Amino acid sequence: MGASLYFFILYVDDILFATNDLGLLSETKRFLSNNFEMKHMGEAYYVIGIEIFCDRLQGLLGLSQNAYINKVLEIFRMDKCSASPVPI
Repeated sequence: MGASLYFFILYVDDILFATNDLGLLSETKRFLSNNFEMKHMGEAYYVIGIEIFCDRLQGLLGLSQNAYINKVLEIFRMDKCSASPVPI
């Protein structure tokens, strides 16, 4: 196996973990839960306006702000406009 990758994302009082090493993930969660009050919320699919999608078979992790973009378009009443090429 190659190198272990570990992402620890903290936003206010929420923490997201992403890793390719499940042993390291378990060890980290155990350490943090022994030192802090924690609640495991399961896999994250959507956080702070960002959709998270994962395909474990292909080893892919993706992020999308499509829902946020659509919300901004609605706010400015541009959600029904049609795209067209613009010459530069």
